[in-house]
Amino acid sequence: MQYFPPALETLTEQFARLPGIGRKSAQRLAFFILSQPPESVQAFADALTAAKQSICLCPVCQNLTEGEGPCAICSSEKRDKGVICVVATPKDVVAIERAREYEGLYHVLHGVISPMNHVGPDDLHIKELIERVAAGGVREVIMATNPDTEGEATAMYLSRLLKPFQVKVTRLAYGIPVGSHLEYTDDATLMRALEGRREML
Repeated sequence: MQYFPPALETLTEQFARLPGIGRKSAQRLAFFILSQPPESVQAFADALTAAKQSICLCPVCQNLTEGEGPCAICSSEKRDKGVICVVATPKDVVAIERAREYEGLYHVLHGVISPMNHVGPDDLHIKELIERVAAGGVREVIMATNPDTEGEATAMYLSRLLKPFQVKVTRLAYGIPVGSHLEYTDDATLMRALEGRREML
């Protein structure tokens, strides 16, 4: 027996597709949307559409940006262009920026090597990183992938690829607990991890 209108069921199903949202939470969100005035719902829908249409990848670092040119970090004259911090996701950029200690550039892979999930090197933005380093001017590449199995494997793979370019390749120090994720790490731990990075052999 169907208790609610099909449109409400559809809305609930769409919310349930979001990460970390179960069926009950999805239903609460759907009811909340229905309780809002039409202009608020339209503003929410417009924000979703606008974000999807306008946000793209920076042609330099592959982070999220708007427009065709480089992102704000890549364009900044205050950033050290000789250092590149390699992260798995755009959320990791936000986490490191929170510490306010890092002044270099970034490169976002959009994932890590994970054979179990059928993600190989060709599925990541590795080629763009190699091209940036090959162009010259880079002194150091910091591997800031998560300290789990996939993150470590990705860091080691990239370290081997970068070795011919004679750049210093470092890894975040293990102030970050093994198995955790950068987006959940507190600012002080991130700061210590950046300060204590070491060269990968």
